[in-house]
Amino acid sequence: MISKKMKPLVNNNSVIRQMFEEGQKMAAEFGAENVFDFSLGNPNVPAPKEVNEAIIDIVTNDNPVKVHGYMSNMGFPETRKAVADSLNKRFGTEFDLNNIIMTVGAGSAINVILKTMLDPGDEVICLAPYFVEYGNYIRNYDGIPVVITANPEGNFMPRFDELREKITPNTKALIINNPNNPTGVVYPEAVIKELASILNDKQREYGTVIYLISDEPYRELAYGNVEVPFLTKYYANTIVGYSFSKSMSLPGERIGYIVIPKESDGAEEFTEAATIANRISGSVNAPSLMQLVIERCIDAKCEVEYYERNGRTLYDALTKMGFSCVEPQGAFYLWMKSPVEDEKAFVDKAKEFNILMVPGSSFAGPGYVRLSYCVSYEQIKRSLPKFEELAKIYF
Repeated sequence: MISKKMKPLVNNNSVIRQMFEEGQKMAAEFGAENVFDFSLGNPNVPAPKEVNEAIIDIVTNDNPVKVHGYMSNMGFPETRKAVADSLNKRFGTEFDLNNIIMTVGAGSAINVILKTMLDPGDEVICLAPYFVEYGNYIRNYDGIPVVITANPEGNFMPRFDELREKITPNTKALIINNPNNPTGVVYPEAVIKELASILNDKQREYGTVIYLISDEPYRELAYGNVEVPFLTKYYANTIVGYSFSKSMSLPGERIGYIVIPKESDGAEEFTEAATIANRISGSVNAPSLMQLVIERCIDAKCEVEYYERNGRTLYDALTKMGFSCVEPQGAFYLWMKSPVEDEKAFVDKAKEFNILMVPGSSFAGPGYVRLSYCVSYEQIKRSLPKFEELAKIYF
């Protein structure tokens, strides 16, 4: 018999994963080229060539005991220094290796951060629409998710008045995802400054510590002249969780890190506790081989232009057909308004044309759907006639 805590998670298993599995079955039935799966954020762009070259060189020439062995639960010192040096060079920060903990991707990083800071009943604020797993992550450690409702009239920027009202003495953190999954918007510097101002005001009002958790798997995926602010420069109690899954197309390798700035509250104790949380989570440490790869490839880049072209092609075509979409600024998701109030009914109708999308209610954004366009450009082009058939039903 499974635990009472797991039963609701089983009942509400990730819609994204369910859609992905359904896509696999449809591909077997109709042929992969005839199924247009926009459900899962699984990068179609290959990893940079430097990554494969580094893997081959490391497993061929490095000490195999080190390559496949244990290290400090924080990670290899050389890898952590490489991460710190890269951040300092790019953002003008002053991190050293002691500010960095290597993790099993961003999902693990966020779980480690939450385990380190949460007591039962602590509240964590999420800005809707938000990544579907945040609520589960928070409940893992008996925290309480508090949702700031979506703001479609304001291009899905945070509702600051509602945020002020919902911060309480029990608020321990606010999670921000920038660029945002699922909307593809980027919170600009002005928004980050206002968030920081509100959190600072509330810390003083309640005499508490409120952390800003910056979930950053899409940090490098910003289009045109759009800039993604680095949050530790704006708010002292920022803790960063990062993943190389998207920036280097390495989702299955599960490699990322945590940044704990020295100016954050009780940074030394927090770092020690997070290191222990990293160990007792069961992952023990980040994968050794991938840490060594990251050390060598820290400045490698994915083809952002590929995603930008995909997003622009899909946005231009769908809006021309009559659909209403948020113009992508980053990440690789298109946030589209459902032409009917019940977006799940719209998703079901799209399946009749072999188009798979994720309903927005999965992200606390009902009335919208998410399309993940990190697919082949050819798939996007092949899908457009089917979208046209779908559009004719509604427009």
